[in-house]
Amino acid sequence: MDRDDTTLRVLSTSDLAGLDISLADVVDTVEQAYRTLAAGQSDNPRKLTVKPADGHSVSYAMLGRDGSRNVVAIKTSYKHGLHESRENQHYYTTLTIYDDVTGLPVAMMDCSRIGSLRTPAVSALLARECAAPDARTALVIGTGTQGRLALPFLLTTLPKLDRLLLSGTHPEGIAAVRAELARHFPDREIELVEDLRRAARDADVLVATAGGHTAAAVEADWLKPGAVSILVGHGLAPSTLHRADRVIATSEAQMRVTGTDMADEDGAFPAVDLELPVVLSGVSKARTAPEQRIFAYNSGLVVTDIALGHRFAQLATAQGLGTEVALWR
Repeated sequence: MDRDDTTLRVLSTSDLAGLDISLADVVDTVEQAYRTLAAGQSDNPRKLTVKPADGHSVSYAMLGRDGSRNVVAIKTSYKHGLHESRENQHYYTTLTIYDDVTGLPVAMMDCSRIGSLRTPAVSALLARECAAPDARTALVIGTGTQGRLALPFLLTTLPKLDRLLLSGTHPEGIAAVRAELARHFPDREIELVEDLRRAARDADVLVATAGGHTAAAVEADWLKPGAVSILVGHGLAPSTLHRADRVIATSEAQMRVTGTDMADEDGAFPAVDLELPVVLSGVSKARTAPEQRIFAYNSGLVVTDIALGHRFAQLATAQGLGTEVALWR
């Protein structure tokens, strides 16, 4: 890095918004982060969480090391106004990266775009590994940040999908989903569905990205044999987890912490059969029979944020973006 140990490159929201990165590049970067973790070359400790008694805010701190990129990073996340509507909430997340070869800081950046790309990329990897070989129909539930990129990423890893279904209630969100698909795959069309039960019965791949106030809740007996249900936000009933033939998670420990709304009446979870890093390493397969109904839980691992953040830092540095701050001078 062309700097001394007293300066830090700060990448703002607008700096990162101007960077052009392909969906395939994002998927490849995230997948490599998982493979490196599975190989024991990276570190991804459990996140620290702070939440006040009245639940009005939540804060996270995550530390990790990417062994293939030789970088260490710290991610922070703070959300305020959890009892308010989404437009009245405050959310800030940052990622600070250090080069573990030179010992110098790489960059500090807004982590919002990284998360908005990383999460649907992970869903797409789960879909690729868990979907039945003849999967052709995908259903996305929700039109928020994650719902808007879910279908383009699914088509990146499962290009044979030929029917794209969307369940949503917000006109602006539906328009945004259509716009994102047209931007990446202009020749593809979306079917807006009103009968969620019927749509779930048709779907080979379901990605539930809806917000916490959604009324959508796909039940296990709505699913066809061989379907894979991927939970990112909300939109799946607990039965899809508890009656699944196989359960895959990015992290079993995180699922038990952040997925409490999917626990049974005793607060228990079924055992996770495999974690995604192991699946991507090629050691074991997520699906072992065509008719299996698979439940997959997508929770973020900081090593994927680190890898994608470092990729953004590389692109930004090459273009001279960001502001050099003499933070330690």
